[in-house]
Amino acid sequence: MTAQPVTTQQSSTPAEVPATVRASLSPSRAADFKTCPLLYRFRSIDRLPERPTVEQARGTLVHAVLERLFDLPATGRTPTAAGDLVAPQWDRLVTEQPELAALFADGDPAATEFLRSAAGLLEGYFAVEDPRRLEPAERESLISAVVDEELLIRGYVDRLDVAPDGALRVVDYKTGGAPREAFEARALFQLKFYALVLWRTRGVVPRVLRLLYLKDAEVCDYAPDADELLRFERTVVALWRAIEQATAQQDFRPRPSRLCDWCSHQALCPTYGGTPPPFPTLAAPDPLRDARSHPTPPGADE
Repeated sequence: MTAQPVTTQQSSTPAEVPATVRASLSPSRAADFKTCPLLYRFRSIDRLPERPTVEQARGTLVHAVLERLFDLPATGRTPTAAGDLVAPQWDRLVTEQPELAALFADGDPAATEFLRSAAGLLEGYFAVEDPRRLEPAERESLISAVVDEELLIRGYVDRLDVAPDGALRVVDYKTGGAPREAFEARALFQLKFYALVLWRTRGVVPRVLRLLYLKDAEVCDYAPDADELLRFERTVVALWRAIEQATAQQDFRPRPSRLCDWCSHQALCPTYGGTPPPFPTLAAPDPLRDARSHPTPPGADE
């Protein structure tokens, strides 16, 4: 599938939301609830801060470089050009997100290795794609749709390619290694979420959902169909209703798994002998609250 040369569109907040909408959900927050309802509460209701990890920062940096790479003329999208973007993009990210500066002390040799490792992941990208042959329709674009009349679903798509015949390909960059089946299902959940939004807003089922695993230089393609997306829509709505019920009952229980090893909130989790903070008093819901800022920085869930 060759992408059609069109004007690139950057992230933007949807201009209008129907008055019936009273909640919003992103694939990251939906995945949180599926993984562990208490994690969803900590992140979406308590809004507890989480210090970024080196792995998350690396993912954010690689995403930023790949986004900027397509600002260059097609002939200039080379591995050398991508490598030259790493340091300035990191400087930009640290300026925009000062908390990233705390990852490395001044003069820490780990900072140099961090930049080198990001450049290594870019080599994995060039092993699976030739960006000189692509003209993405959209990059880091916020897309949204209303389902069940009351739920706004939205998220940021790493890249959307449009073929001359109008076919859509949704591309997601993954800076971790290619996962086992259970973790690949989590990644495909995210892409099906985007596919549902595109189908509901543009009337087109994406032809391909593509995961690019840069560390292992692997490609995973998946072709959804309308019946599958209809079932997925029912799953998303049921998930939202389960979240609403848990909120009304103030009952978000932990669901221990191997992912607990990476959780920032173990000290507050009953599984580890902790006690969650008092349930906050919820203000009137604002469906666009999360959409006004990036719900999950690019690469942060890698």
